[in-house]
Amino acid sequence: MRAQIIRGYGGPEAFEHSELPDPTAGPGEVLVRVSVAAVNPLDWKIRSGALQAMLPTAFPAVLGNEIAGVVEAVGAGVVGFGIGDRVVGFTTSGAYGELVATSAERLAAIPDALSFEQAATIPTAAETAQRALALVDIAAGDTVLVNAAAGSVGSAVVQLLVAAGVTVLGTASEQNHAYVRSLGATPVRYGEHLIGDVTAAAPQGIDAAFDGGGRGFVEQALTLVPAARIVTIVDFAAAAKGVKVAGGDPFALTAASIAPVLELAAEGRFATATAVVLPLERIAEAHRMSEAGHLRGKILLRVGAPLGEADRAMVPPAVRLSTQTIRA
Repeated sequence: MRAQIIRGYGGPEAFEHSELPDPTAGPGEVLVRVSVAAVNPLDWKIRSGALQAMLPTAFPAVLGNEIAGVVEAVGAGVVGFGIGDRVVGFTTSGAYGELVATSAERLAAIPDALSFEQAATIPTAAETAQRALALVDIAAGDTVLVNAAAGSVGSAVVQLLVAAGVTVLGTASEQNHAYVRSLGATPVRYGEHLIGDVTAAAPQGIDAAFDGGGRGFVEQALTLVPAARIVTIVDFAAAAKGVKVAGGDPFALTAASIAPVLELAAEGRFATATAVVLPLERIAEAHRMSEAGHLRGKILLRVGAPLGEADRAMVPPAVRLSTQTIRA
């Protein structure tokens, strides 16, 4: 099979094309022919060696842990999936290759109304958002500040909070303010403007904060709300200050929490955005974009055949309108 591999830690240029033996589905596993792989910050942190103490990597390695594709084969004991089924979910690694075997419990069926691209924007965002929000007791009527609200996880957090009756302020670059507003949040600026913008938008104060972007946000949030009312998914050092850190094993994720969100998206009630769709061969560019941050939505890699018109036609108008995609 065709794949992009790394032979050691390094920069985005470390990727190289390789032809590897096809994997097989073991007991309890599903072999998926990957159509789309998502690029997450975890990927480039593993590639760079920033997480080697926590997540050591054996080389050569095929990175990536979020996929959408078609079931190619099922292993012994697998129920609920059959050859040809459209699926989305998680894998321990190997998303940057044409075929990957993963546990059946890590996959969910893609609703008929969603394309592969649409489905691929959801798993990590939905799972991470729900896991993080569970650490902070937020109730209807509260006001919550969400950092990086235009990103894939941040936008998921915003929508889940808005649906729960929470007033949301969301940090974003000014070019993404209209998008954040469309999600139901009040946009505020990053950096030196943040405190002033938040004070003006919520003179009564905020009740909690979610950090999906780092870059010094926790320090600013600590001037607005107690540490125990802040949860971060990126600033692990903040735990020493009493901030909640939504950690966990990224290789032990299951699809249990994403199926309901997939259904909401299929109904046009959960909006996702795609920042860019690149062919697998441009993976280095995708990683550079992810490292730079400040994106609206998800970076996707086209691994399999291009999305066909039949697949695209299944996306309902409400969902298509909520998705903004740049193709390259």
